Amino acid sequence: MTTRHAIAWAHGMASVQALGGMLGPVTFLLPDGRQASPLHVAPWFDDPTRKDQPPILQELRGEWPCVPFGTDAPRTLPEGWSASGETFDRAGTPHGHSSNAEWVFTETAPDRIALTCDYPETHPIRRLTRTIAADPQAPALDITLTVEARRPCRLPIGLHPTLRLPLDARAKLEPPGFHNGRTFPLDVEPGQGLLQPGATFTALAAIPKRDGTTISLTHLPLAENTEELVQLCGVTGGFRLHHPDGWTVTLDWDTQHFPSLLLWVSNRGRSYAPWNSRHVALGVEPVNAAFDLGPAVSTAPNPISAAGIATAQSFHPDQPFTTRYRIGVGT
Repeated sequence: MTTRHAIAWAHGMASVQALGGMLGPVTFLLPDGRQASPLHVAPWFDDPTRKDQPPILQELRGEWPCVPFGTDAPRTLPEGWSASGETFDRAGTPHGHSSNAEWVFTETAPDRIALTCDYPETHPIRRLTRTIAADPQAPALDITLTVEARRPCRLPIGLHPTLRLPLDARAKLEPPGFHNGRTFPLDVEPGQGLLQPGATFTALAAIPKRDGTTISLTHLPLAENTEELVQLCGVTGGFRLHHPDGWTVTLDWDTQHFPSLLLWVSNRGRSYAPWNSRHVALGVEPVNAAFDLGPAVSTAPNPISAAGIATAQSFHPDQPFTTRYRIGVGT
């Protein structure tokens, strides 16, 4: 069982686990005394068979960093896409070493937790350091990620907040401004897709479907069973999700570091274990990446980078990369 430590302060409580460095669950205390728990915990959290899954899935929950973001895997790409870029893990570790490793806690104060994750010596990344600090004045957490490189490289990177969705009502999405949106160029899950692969759009309310009509992703969950990925490219501002219980999840990040927002709509679309057609959540993932197609695709020329939107971050041993972001709730 993975190690966990907690933060507790006047405005909430948060749990952080060693596996994946994942944050969650989190309970925020609103000014009127109500509680809000915005981060998702996978429904197999107490299923003993979860140990048969890759580490990233065994205790899947909340929010964590992905360095690199995505997975290199054999796949047939459509025209305009190539896997000719850099790759450091042809075995295809899901979302990189840090998403599947046990991090080391280096600080466990009542209002602040810090962890590190060392990478294998063969990897160009040397270490990640992650701090999660409570805002003493508000129901919010301020998070810092530092990436230290062992040698120069370019990698797609991302943050992976996964939000809980109501099951008896629908939440309203308020995305940041964006230059254009794209649907995943392949099937996310064979036989379960509603969206037209490789389509572009300008509004979350009108995304092309396979049948020639459009669908809105402004309110979730959907009635249909599906798994979808859409990337909002060239974002400005943060993301808000308005819960039907009258509170709002806020996510703010540095859009210079993460110029796109990937939305993972997991809507009962995977029928096999451990998903078992019961997983309902929304991934709200700031990325410098081309979807989750992995380093070999994201560091190669692709339709997103061709439009002037970065899909990989450069790292150098003499220049640690540090980014800051914030998750909170309001009314």
